[in-house]
Amino acid sequence: MIYKGKQRIWSDYQKEIPDDHWYYVRSCIRQNFFPASEKMFMEICRERLGKDIYENEYHTTCGGIAYHCDTIPQETVMTIVARQFALMTEAGYENYVASCITSFGNYTEILETWNEFPELEARIREFLWKACRKEFNKPKHLAHSSDLIYKYRNEIAEKAKFRLVNKDTGEPLRVVEHIGCHYSKMFPSKGVGGAEYPYVLAGLIESWGGNVIDYPERRHCCGYGFRQYHVKANRGYSLSNTHKKFESMEPYKPDMIITNCPGCPYFLDRWQYVIAEMEGKTYGQNGYGIPVFTYEEVAGMVLGYDPWDLGLQLHQVAVEPLLDKIGIPYRPQDKYKGLDGKDIMRPELPGSIRCF
Repeated sequence: MIYKGKQRIWSDYQKEIPDDHWYYVRSCIRQNFFPASEKMFMEICRERLGKDIYENEYHTTCGGIAYHCDTIPQETVMTIVARQFALMTEAGYENYVASCITSFGNYTEILETWNEFPELEARIREFLWKACRKEFNKPKHLAHSSDLIYKYRNEIAEKAKFRLVNKDTGEPLRVVEHIGCHYSKMFPSKGVGGAEYPYVLAGLIESWGGNVIDYPERRHCCGYGFRQYHVKANRGYSLSNTHKKFESMEPYKPDMIITNCPGCPYFLDRWQYVIAEMEGKTYGQNGYGIPVFTYEEVAGMVLGYDPWDLGLQLHQVAVEPLLDKIGIPYRPQDKYKGLDGKDIMRPELPGSIRCF
């Protein structure tokens, strides 16, 4: 009955996602946190699915973090974004896809603001022309990159070598999906499935064989509120948010967590170690913690990519127990080797949480 109710909500919050021809902009922080995820997105879309995904080496930050931290004014951010749209226009594209959730929210807010206040858009066009002699068309379609993987989820399922299923029992894995706050909380109509029950990751999980876990704090922030973490005195709020989520999901015994935000997988992954150090408590099975993944990493896993090519060795929480549960092969001796095959040194492992 509850699931049918969610389906009705999902049907009210669908967005048009063109099948092809996208101008892609990367995320500032993803390239530091989980750098292989964006590479995997491009490789899956271009090589596995044959899609036209274009990126421009001259694109910059969208200014979203600085904007939300009140360190630069709104008109400055809008001019930065206008330049991004100018690069898209010059490349001959009209569909714009962002890797970062904050960028997606930032672009959405700016476009909605311009629709309400066209005189502000006109002023930004003047600023852009004075700054760099560029003009722009607004995107015909704006999407987050998780929207595209959602769009292609069944194509990926058809090509998949593995499913989100326990290889020994045949039971679907119990999966927590975590949606970045800036995806649909500000503008519910812009996210697949709306704000309360977003379907963009749930759809992937279901298509790839997993079972979506519901729990009380499902829509709670991961802890990476910019004014929480970036202000040192407020970091206790960041950690307490993460702790609250794990305490809420623990009784439902999830096998894994999938997120669609650059910061969320980092904090849900790293804060587990901090909680273990501070309280001596680990979540998940056998003291390993609950592994946290980006949606690109999970797409790569089911398609059969080498886990270390996906960058899974950069995770704090061990991924090997989950790989074993699914039946995905990996070479332990290659975990800490670079692209040239040379050893990049094994990191010092913590004693408070089990690692491989």
